[in-house]
Amino acid sequence: MASSSTPLLSPQTTTATATAAVSYNHHTLHSSPKPLSLFFKAPPHRQTTRLHVSSPTNKPSTTTTSTVTTQKPTGETVFFDGGAHYGDLLANVVLGFTLFWLPLTLAAVSRGFFLRYRFTNLRVTVISGFTGQDRSDFSYNVIKDVQVVPRFIGEWGDIIITLKDGTKVDLRSVPKFREIAKYCLDMAQKSVVLKETEPKGF
Repeated sequence: MASSSTPLLSPQTTTATATAAVSYNHHTLHSSPKPLSLFFKAPPHRQTTRLHVSSPTNKPSTTTTSTVTTQKPTGETVFFDGGAHYGDLLANVVLGFTLFWLPLTLAAVSRGFFLRYRFTNLRVTVISGFTGQDRSDFSYNVIKDVQVVPRFIGEWGDIIITLKDGTKVDLRSVPKFREIAKYCLDMAQKSVVLKETEPKGF
């Protein structure tokens, strides 16, 4: 009776076969996978258009600036600033040697040293007193009338200003009294016609 027998493998052959199987399985596991692009389709590419918007350079600006004009106050200009005429003082000093004229001489000395007139484009100012502490101011708007009284031979004179409330301001021994009186009438917007009397004493 014939018998079939399976050949026996030696231990070295068995070890080589097992090592080949393990190497094959390791190569299979580490084989590079297929790319994902084969499974997922990329979305179609969209063309992007960029718009650059800029304001035109030749377009006039719509911003408006308002200009406010502020009127500055008018400065004060001096037309005349001085005291009584020196001729009044000299004439009264000469006549003061007589006891009869002495009171008038003292009044002339007081006017010559402690009295001052100032005429500007805004007001009339009368300053008196030893230290100038007495001061009177009034504007040309309150002037009603202006009269002049020449003294001596007309070298100096008095200016009598009548205000609208009836007050009379007597300015004694004023130099250039005619010019100053006309200036007062002009600033008061009155008719520049002087009411002048004949010369009276000193």
